[in-house]
Amino acid sequence: MMKRILFVCIENACRSQMAEAFARRYGREAVAVYSAGSRPSGKIDPKTVEAMWEVGYDLTKHTSKSLREIPDIEYDAVITMGCGDECPMVKAKHREDWAIPDPKHWPIDQFREVRNRIEQKVQGLLESLKITSPL
Repeated sequence: MMKRILFVCIENACRSQMAEAFARRYGREAVAVYSAGSRPSGKIDPKTVEAMWEVGYDLTKHTSKSLREIPDIEYDAVITMGCGDECPMVKAKHREDWAIPDPKHWPIDQFREVRNRIEQKVQGLLESLKITSPL
């Protein structure tokens, strides 16, 4: 059965977008992946697009979404990205906060470090949900 995963941060412009991209890449058809923000910015951060392009993922078709724009379902996992009280409760079987700082004002090298950390965390999440990557 397909697992449903939601990644949430404040603006849905950096961290949750990267997490969604990696979950789509590694989870393939075994997951339905969503991302949203408690206060979406309306656009994807250009450094996020650049950082993901460097690892072969095109974010130019992604959009910054609010929690009102995602399905009102129970998710198998909801992962928040250090947004604390700004991330409202969403129905989930498993909930986790990764406490990853927002890199939007950081230089690209530090941005890449956050990207790599998110990639590792997504791979661990998929493994914990018994989702194996065909890559």
